[in-house]
Amino acid sequence: MMHGYLELKLSWEMFQKAPDGLNDAERGRVGDIAQRQHRIEQRILATPLAASVAIPAPTLATRISEIRARYADESSFKDALHHIGMQLTDLESAIARDLRVEAVLDKVAAHLPEVSAVDAEIYYRLHPDAFDRPEARRLRHILITFGNPKEEAGARKTLEGLRSTVNSDEKFATAALRHSQCPTAMEGGMLGVVKRNQLFPELEPAAFALMEGEISEVLASPMGLHILRCDEIFDCGLLPFESVRERIIERLTDKRRQEAQRDWIKSLDKAIA
Repeated sequence: MMHGYLELKLSWEMFQKAPDGLNDAERGRVGDIAQRQHRIEQRILATPLAASVAIPAPTLATRISEIRARYADESSFKDALHHIGMQLTDLESAIARDLRVEAVLDKVAAHLPEVSAVDAEIYYRLHPDAFDRPEARRLRHILITFGNPKEEAGARKTLEGLRSTVNSDEKFATAALRHSQCPTAMEGGMLGVVKRNQLFPELEPAAFALMEGEISEVLASPMGLHILRCDEIFDCGLLPFESVRERIIERLTDKRRQEAQRDWIKSLDKAIA
């Protein structure tokens, strides 16, 4: 029964699917991890720390409600339980066990020193690349393809004429829908947020020289002829420490907790050996 619950839990965590929706490869991976996790949980629950853990009824009820909410209706929920050979009472027992494991691991990490702002700033200074925003712009384009010099001349003339009339994002979007031969025409020519090295090399210099609201000259790429519009320029460069301090503290706290819990579980293996 416990393996059934772990497979139910891991199926959602790893693949956002019910167990009966997994393919063979996914099912095999979930099964392997469930077996390994079950062995670890057995060792955790055999420790003195686990003996003092009690799970409040409201906590158990909340976790069951969260699982129910993944399914379209009660019938689908019961079908999923049936598929893994569980009754609701089996599920409640398995979840209570799962919550006990979580509570024990919380106890293991409860007395770790807090991550300070100084710790966070040291991490920030040592990992500047993690907080460096690349240059990025929100761009639209109109693309017209061609197959011969005559078509190329016509495409260039059309785009040159549009440059002087599509002077707002709404007008550009309307023109893209009418003229562009790119699938983005259905979204008003929207390329989205574009960073360096994501465009054709023939387009990038002009794209990243545009001011907000500015439209490029007619540009040629392997796809055809384009005009680009810059809708928005995003700030780039190193994020200020103050704006990321809490995120760093949270990340380092999680890392310390995970390391402490992992080391404690390893110590259980050594004690058994």
